[in-house]
Amino acid sequence: MKMAQTRASGTYKIDSFATTKEITVHLNDLGIRTGVEIVVIQKDRKGGIILHQGTRIALDARVMEQIDVTEIQQQTVITSLDQLQVGESGKVNQIGAKGALRRRLMDMGLTKNVHLEVVKLAPLGDPMEIRLRGYELSLRKQEAALVFVEKGVETV
Repeated sequence: MKMAQTRASGTYKIDSFATTKEITVHLNDLGIRTGVEIVVIQKDRKGGIILHQGTRIALDARVMEQIDVTEIQQQTVITSLDQLQVGESGKVNQIGAKGALRRRLMDMGLTKNVHLEVVKLAPLGDPMEIRLRGYELSLRKQEAALVFVEKGVETV
């Protein structure tokens, strides 16, 4: 199937490229090669955002139409925290931020394998309040978009 036909939160393996040599070289420089696994984070008719090795990469719809992928069946769905709705929960899988913002998010308790739940959203949707480690934390949607969670994972 073409990457443009994928669904958000799905995990896929790249099979082949039908792009120009320049685009293929650029994608390869970004680490996007045949055989690698990617997660489609967001998608619309203009393009999408994929996650590869902790890096978010935006792709135009025309480029996504030229990449063949195969879906990898997973037990869990990985999505960014900002995509969760009130009442949904998950486990932190990865932090996509870099530098000081990454350190700040981790200092607030957002570390790998931490269970969290979305408690409420502000009237306009930003910020969002999450419950983790026994306390409530408010995050802007922009920051929450950099935290990737395994959706629906319950505490053990």
